[in-house]
Amino acid sequence: MNQDELKAVFDQQASGYEQQQQKLAPVHEGLHFQLEWIFSGLPDSARILCVGLGAGAELSYLARKFPHWRFTAVEPSGAMLDVCRQRAEKESFASRCVFHEGYLESLPDIEPHDAATCFMVSQFFLDQDERARFFRSIAARLHPGGILASADLSSAAGSPEYDTLLKAWVSMLHAAKVPADAIEKTHAAWAKDVAILPPGEVEAIIGRGGFSRPVQFYQAGFVHAWCARRST
Repeated sequence: MNQDELKAVFDQQASGYEQQQQKLAPVHEGLHFQLEWIFSGLPDSARILCVGLGAGAELSYLARKFPHWRFTAVEPSGAMLDVCRQRAEKESFASRCVFHEGYLESLPDIEPHDAATCFMVSQFFLDQDERARFFRSIAARLHPGGILASADLSSAAGSPEYDTLLKAWVSMLHAAKVPADAIEKTHAAWAKDVAILPPGEVEAIIGRGGFSRPVQFYQAGFVHAWCARRST
């Protein structure tokens, strides 16, 4: 699936995306809770780059916890970005945000950021060199030593660990009343459009993108999250 096709998929999902994600709320809430402490040492004047943030869940969480921080929201789906902007307006932090519809390469040159989030985005780069270049484009927007928090689906496909996680993941989706046909479509998309790699391979790709050795700080099923600093 190329970028235009992926953008079209998220455009279609935008109106019901937040409701859909509520079914997996504990997974995301745990990630956001840990993210708060990964970023807790940043200054009151921090600027945060949120890449491919969809409806803006992590942006909303950070804006509540750190009322002086400013944010740059980058999202290629205009429909998703509209949902994110509306949420920011409703929660009264829109004045602290710059909203950019598009990709990182089209983001105007602005002052470097102190940290960046990138949740469930890099996994859509099937080519590892392109994935590394994506992380490098994030690094280019950060101060030296700036923090990256990145999360993606990760496991060694076909391994006993993968099979165990898949069984638990399907059980969780069934408990959340996700329709069986939707679960099947998700698995089919994973095989075709998502690069689910072992954690060590993802860490190596992040390192090739201009960051220090990543440290895994969170896992919930297939969802793994790492933090790393931009190399100096």
